[in-house]
Amino acid sequence: MASTSLNRWPHIFFFGTLWGISECLLGLYLRRCASLTSGSIMTGIAIFFLAASWSLSRNRLAIPLMVIIASLFKMFDALLLSLPMQHGAVANPIFAFLLEGMAMWIAVSYMSEYGKEKILGQVTSGIFAALLAVNLFPLVKYVTGIPACVVPGSNFPLSLYYAPLAILISAFSFPLGFYVGRMVAARANVPRRLLAPLWLNRFSGVGVLLLGLIILAVSRGTLKF
Repeated sequence: MASTSLNRWPHIFFFGTLWGISECLLGLYLRRCASLTSGSIMTGIAIFFLAASWSLSRNRLAIPLMVIIASLFKMFDALLLSLPMQHGAVANPIFAFLLEGMAMWIAVSYMSEYGKEKILGQVTSGIFAALLAVNLFPLVKYVTGIPACVVPGSNFPLSLYYAPLAILISAFSFPLGFYVGRMVAARANVPRRLLAPLWLNRFSGVGVLLLGLIILAVSRGTLKF
């Protein structure tokens, strides 16, 4: 697997920050179970950002880094909303991040070099990642102690009921994320001196992360300017 150039890691922080903010804002003030299709949509969004970060870096270590960043945003959002960490709107989504990261890790680990560059291989990987993540999610009650959300009036988990939607979205979001990551990688290959000073490039990833946390705090009304 190709090594990751240091000037690509700030872009991975950028993708992780966008993923974290999107997860928090799509679940705006969500204090109960996910609303019907929201979990499936978020799965597709997660696959997009994970695919983009992996395509950009071609380093599987980018995947756990993305999961850590998204989890950090979810925990910070819980603090802003005065929610305990052991809450269904906090602990369960973080478990979903872990599953999505694990599914993506497996998908890219076993994708052939030929499949990595072919749209069919990318679509198949997106389907596999979503299928694995949504089918394992009902196990969340054994990890967090909080059962997965169910279809109203039944005991059927929402993640399984709307699995076809998550799979359909991921079939498109994986190749789209792959393409976006490749485009960003082309830009990252430009000599640093043409983009920013070396010292600025080294700290820009952390700067993007902090800026994202500030934006989230402002959106919650915690910070006012």
